[in-house]
Amino acid sequence: VQLQASGGGLVQPGGSLRLSCAASRSIFSTNLVGWYRQAPGKQREVVARITPGGGPSYADAVKGRFTISRDNAKNTVYLQMNSLKPEDTAVYYCNSYYRGVPHWGNGTQVTVSS
Repeated sequence: VQLQASGGGLVQPGGSLRLSCAASRSIFSTNLVGWYRQAPGKQREVVARITPGGGPSYADAVKGRFTISRDNAKNTVYLQMNSLKPEDTAVYYCNSYYRGVPHWGNGTQVTVSS
């Protein structure tokens, strides 16, 4: 299975972006899906996750600003990012599972700068 992330870009502080993660197979409805990010010189960290039942969870740093959602019909998971801050700058990755094996999407760069 392949995961394709998109939607990154350059945005000013306070702006918004919506990231998308499209899967080549219908896996999101039955597997945990996560968005992670990795800033230069830092370890990859979880940003948000959504369970097969739809329950979301968020890192403290993004609570109230980011929203994870899923469209099973489109095999796509989204990350709506509002009120972006310079510290949100990172490469963002999506992650899920197929047959118990974790799969990572390509990264999409998010840069928050004036």
